[in-house]
Amino acid sequence: MAILVTGGAGYIGSHAVLGLKRLNKEVVVADNLETGHKESLLKDVPFYNGNLKDAAFLDRIFIEHEIKAVIHFAANSLVGESMENPLKYFDNNVGGTLSLIEAMNRHGVKKIVFSSTAAAYGEPETVPIRETDQTLPTNPYGESKLMVEKVLKWADQAYGIKYAVLRYFNVAGADREGIVGEDHRPETHLIPIILQVALGKRDEIKIFGDDYPTEDGTCIRDYIHVTDLVEAHLLALEHLDTHDSNTFNLGNGSGFSVKEVIDAAREVTGHAIPASVEKRRAGDPAVLIASSDKAKEVLGWAPVYTDMKKIIQTAWDWFEKHPDGYREGGES
Repeated sequence: MAILVTGGAGYIGSHAVLGLKRLNKEVVVADNLETGHKESLLKDVPFYNGNLKDAAFLDRIFIEHEIKAVIHFAANSLVGESMENPLKYFDNNVGGTLSLIEAMNRHGVKKIVFSSTAAAYGEPETVPIRETDQTLPTNPYGESKLMVEKVLKWADQAYGIKYAVLRYFNVAGADREGIVGEDHRPETHLIPIILQVALGKRDEIKIFGDDYPTEDGTCIRDYIHVTDLVEAHLLALEHLDTHDSNTFNLGNGSGFSVKEVIDAAREVTGHAIPASVEKRRAGDPAVLIASSDKAKEVLGWAPVYTDMKKIIQTAWDWFEKHPDGYREGGES
């Protein structure tokens, strides 16, 4: 019995595949490689290159492998792009998931762990954010993920497909052994951009606003190590064996400001990492911190990486060995 990981060649997906293989689980990966990297795939994992909206493509996977559950990462995930091209996000994120659920139903697969997002909440009313808080997304990316959450609710009621929705915040770091890491193109995540400055690939890091109502004036975010995130997915998958569908936030429960992240990176890398202050970006809340109490209580989840320097250290270890990411010339 295998676990299908959609988007398994992406940043989080590749770490999930590695985590499953370390538990000696049988894994199958589906990815269209639009943003994923074939080089991140373990050689002994069956890989299918295709689009989730292609029913025949999905049927082939479910026929050739005895799939018992799905971990669903595959999605477009750039907030800015979603504002410029919202239909792409609804077509791919919602349409692809609809097709996936239909295939699961055709082949009798009754468990799915869904990679959702804190963007489903929009502007938070309270901090830390709890699962019961209102969901009013402020961009099509968050809206598309929330739409999938609603689809899953009705699919459970109609077809008995149990789900775990995991809403998470800023994911960071890399595998502790450096087997896989983070490589987005274009890169939009703060920590990799900071480390690109340390590597000499950028001149400086731009801080978007230093006049927020926070201690140092910069935005505060909740960072979760990718390995801790994967552990929560595995616990959620196991939870569905004996429990009903549920929704969980995933985060460290404490926040770090942009300046704190930059200072931690300076300590870890030993590089000066020049920074400049720009105007605020529209729609950036001052503070986003998750309450992960429910995941800790219900799933027994406990993040290991709570220190920012330790999170950055794992990312830096990978970037030093792979300065060009998965491109030819970097080790892979």
